[in-house]
Amino acid sequence: MTNTLSLEPRAKAKQASARRQQRHPIRRLITGLLRTVALLIVIISGLPIVLLYFVTAVPVFLAGILTLIDLGLIAALFYFDQTPRLVISNVIIWIFVSMIAIALSQHFASTPPIMDANGKPIRGSIATMEAVELNGSQQWITIRGNDTNNPILLFLAGGPGGSELVMTRRYLGDLEAHFVVVNWDQPGTGKSYGAVPFDELTPERYVDDAHALALYLRERFDKEKIYVFGESWGSIIGVWLVQQYPDLFYALITTGQMVDPVENDILMYDLAFELLTEQGRNDDVEMLRRNGPPPYTSGELLGKFGAINGVLNNYMDAHAHGEGTHHNLLIDSLGAQEYGLVDKVTWLLGLAKTFTTVYPQIYDVDLRMQAPRLEIPVYMIKGRWDVNAPNSLAEEYFNLLEAPHKEWFWFEDSAHTPSWDEPAHFTDVIVNTVLAQTQPDTQ
Repeated sequence: MTNTLSLEPRAKAKQASARRQQRHPIRRLITGLLRTVALLIVIISGLPIVLLYFVTAVPVFLAGILTLIDLGLIAALFYFDQTPRLVISNVIIWIFVSMIAIALSQHFASTPPIMDANGKPIRGSIATMEAVELNGSQQWITIRGNDTNNPILLFLAGGPGGSELVMTRRYLGDLEAHFVVVNWDQPGTGKSYGAVPFDELTPERYVDDAHALALYLRERFDKEKIYVFGESWGSIIGVWLVQQYPDLFYALITTGQMVDPVENDILMYDLAFELLTEQGRNDDVEMLRRNGPPPYTSGELLGKFGAINGVLNNYMDAHAHGEGTHHNLLIDSLGAQEYGLVDKVTWLLGLAKTFTTVYPQIYDVDLRMQAPRLEIPVYMIKGRWDVNAPNSLAEEYFNLLEAPHKEWFWFEDSAHTPSWDEPAHFTDVIVNTVLAQTQPDTQ
């Protein structure tokens, strides 16, 4: 009896609401539209909360609280009369909760501690992600190593526009036992996407910022010199950096060495044309023919250069079989806790906007002419199957390069990124060759 009586007012209220809506068809239409919009907003605004559980470092209990709030808002829509006021207020709260989720993902973004065999942080280790000021702008770095007394290794990622904060941690963790590994999000990439206005992104700016970072690391860790490791576009920055400031560095290590971007891209175009012809993909051959060979303008890069790169990436995937060749930069990065949800978006934006902004500015680069001598030891590591930075150009540059010491290493099961394709082999070379030959106390 009690339950029946308690339900009667609610039932009467719903009947009254139904009668009102029958008398006001326009109101019914507006409510229906609001309900549809609310559903779309629920789906969109709920996505950041779902992602908190899988691709961020936000504590589960905080994600759970936001989830319960969203579920409560959904339940309210079914329990109470769906008036425009209720729907609009719920939408506002949903958006607010979603913004909190995004803010939390940014706040808790971090690099995990370095653990011992018992799952405890190693005493004396460092594992931090922080913003540092480089030439007046805030740019992000990770610093990871078992012992802060170890030598410093500065990694310069590929690109322009590439962010690889997670890659050194995920694939070169063993290197952290011998070095303090510093990974830098260059301006226009990942967490440093908005660090520098795009009209100020020049090759010279990257070298200046890398120099400022090297000085900062030397002072912070009280080191006379550091090591620099450049990959692809980072190999160009690395060459320029040690050419201008040799006294700051023990050695330069490169993978995917770039030499002359225009000649490089023409060789890529020719190989893609040849591969497509062999595969009988006549439509794609005709598309490349219509596009014509590089160099391309900024507006053409994503489409025309991307078409070449897609063919060659498939070729490298089919031939490189190192233990790390299962890696996927996109998936590895977007799933990493180093990036909040905003960072994951800017990670993608950097690949597009920064690449098309900066890459045409290096069309006049030819290291064979511009950097024929370096004053420090140079170690070039090349994947046998690298067709993104053709080995013929890198070999030509290496053979003419003058340096106090230089060594070339073939990685037979690698393509453009030997450090990720064969991480154990890479670590062995860096520790037992580079470090052994260049550290003053080991010579």
